[in-house]
Amino acid sequence: MENVKTLYVTGYKSFEIGAFQDNDPKIIVIKKVLKKEIMGYLDTGLEWVLVSGNLGTEIWAAEVVAELKNDYPELKLGLIYPFKEFGNNWNEKNRGNLEKIELLADFVDSVSHQPYKSPAQLKMHTRFLLEHSGASLLVYDKEYPGKTEYFLKDAELFSEKFPYEIRLITMDDLQNSME
Repeated sequence: MENVKTLYVTGYKSFEIGAFQDNDPKIIVIKKVLKKEIMGYLDTGLEWVLVSGNLGTEIWAAEVVAELKNDYPELKLGLIYPFKEFGNNWNEKNRGNLEKIELLADFVDSVSHQPYKSPAQLKMHTRFLLEHSGASLLVYDKEYPGKTEYFLKDAELFSEKFPYEIRLITMDDLQNSME
């Protein structure tokens, strides 16, 4: 695989793994593993990390990128929403997390410039992310299904036609990182 310049990071949403407090030990483990993985990509020329602002893995990944920028000032964070006004219906705490990420991001935009209308916007968003990244890093385990499965299926189809790397961080990987 050639050097990945742009990496999309996604995975479980906080409610899917029952992590609701910012100091949840699960989050600390996930962030540690994300940091290690992203640093591996940085060593081979990573320039951008993309997230779409979903609660959970994507917020934690954005926080990890912000930390890494201290040592890798050239690293950039892109926040690519699927549609305009994404997260507007969330509660105050969750919207606060999203606003924090927006402030950390070097680039913020949405694929669809209209508020949510149909699932077609989500499909367009997935397509955009696949076409604008060289790899995806997913905190996801096929034995523990979640919404990330939709992205993973599309990414696997995409990787049959184009050189595209999909890296899964499984429950075992998370468990092993604690030992």
